[in-house]
Amino acid sequence: MSNQEATPSFEQAMDQLERIVAQLESGDIPLEKAIELFQEGMKLSQLCGQKLEQVERKIEILLEEEGGLSKKPFQPQETDKGDNR
Repeated sequence: MSNQEATPSFEQAMDQLERIVAQLESGDIPLEKAIELFQEGMKLSQLCGQKLEQVERKIEILLEEEGGLSKKPFQPQETDKGDNR
């Protein structure tokens, strides 16, 4: 990620993270490369978390602006937690 000038979008970061996880799970890489990939994956994971928090705050602001709706913290439903059906 350090060789890129622009911050990747959420989707780009997730794609990169998925590729890194696949490489690490394969077990066919030297330890030094695995450590580099792990560090890059952690940075991407942190970036994705920050982007999700920003979106959550924007949604809360929009809800507050719409007719004075009360602000409620986002709580995903059970079906939203990684269920890709």
